[in-house]
Amino acid sequence: MIVLGSNSEVAQAFVEKALNSGEKHSKIFLFTSNRETAEKFAKHLEVKYVQQSEIIELNLLKPIDFSTFENISSNLLFCATGFLGSGTEEGLYDNRNTKNIIDVNYAKLVPVLNYFADKMERKRIGTMIVLSSVAGERGRQSNFIYGSAKAGLTAYLSGLRNYLFDKKVHVLTVKPGFMATKMTEGLPLNPKLTATPKQAADAIYKAYKNGRNTAYILPIWALIMLIIRNIPEFIFKKLKL
Repeated sequence: MIVLGSNSEVAQAFVEKALNSGEKHSKIFLFTSNRETAEKFAKHLEVKYVQQSEIIELNLLKPIDFSTFENISSNLLFCATGFLGSGTEEGLYDNRNTKNIIDVNYAKLVPVLNYFADKMERKRIGTMIVLSSVAGERGRQSNFIYGSAKAGLTAYLSGLRNYLFDKKVHVLTVKPGFMATKMTEGLPLNPKLTATPKQAADAIYKAYKNGRNTAYILPIWALIMLIIRNIPEFIFKKLKL
């Protein structure tokens, strides 16, 4: 199994869910920008599941050396890479903040996904599970830089799924709503609309096994985003969302 963003609580919960459910993987590749934290999870896997793991450093804010990935291959890829960035007024117009958000959530991430999609296409087998966001379904004033990057990622995944369909490779787009993770720590999230990493892992694994194309973590988000997408623009632009 290839895990991009392996320090994500959702990614780690999914890996454990998959292993507890009987998934057999000879090796788990943990891609991360923080090796120290990833090592703790790798040791946990090796103690609890007797799985061989390898940590690969990947920082999407730096140049990527694809030659280091040559010998890495798997029929299952899980991607939880993401960067929320600053949503303050100052942050929205800060060029470095904008670039970092776009790089991590789209511009630098897509070439990495393409690299492994190509490997799966050549073998004509595989599943890619990628976390995008409900933020990408319509631009909102509170996070339009992040939302625009996720919108690009969602569109990319839709096209990739279409392209890989007859190559026997499946792409699952996951659109989490509010998540109780380190990335959202301190934000005023509605607990009724917020999922835990375990809830996310269970929902994603079910969608994966059922061959779903897209999935929301909590079903209520499908309704919420349906409403938001269909609010007329002359009303929507006046809303504080």
